[in-house]
Amino acid sequence: MEQQDRMSAAAELWKTHCHTGFPGWLRSTDVAGVEMALLDADVAGCISSWLNNDGLLSDRRWAVLAGGERQLVHVLPELSGDEAAYCQRLLDMTELAMNSPHP
Repeated sequence: MEQQDRMSAAAELWKTHCHTGFPGWLRSTDVAGVEMALLDADVAGCISSWLNNDGLLSDRRWAVLAGGERQLVHVLPELSGDEAAYCQRLLDMTELAMNSPHP
């Protein structure tokens, strides 16, 4: 997939993500040892930066996103319904960003 295609796909997912509220019960709970509100904030911040900086991330944000990817893969089997869909969308955007060129 070309970079522009990744950016377009991620932008569409981001638009949906921004219009979907964070699942309520995840605000105050850990899933499989992962603090979900912090995971959401970290990953969303990195994706927003990636989209706003033409597909570029600092080394620090790249590392945060890589950690978020591992955590999302870890927690997804524990979730269902809207919570799973929300986190799957985060993972999809993360994978699009992680598969883009990194300086």
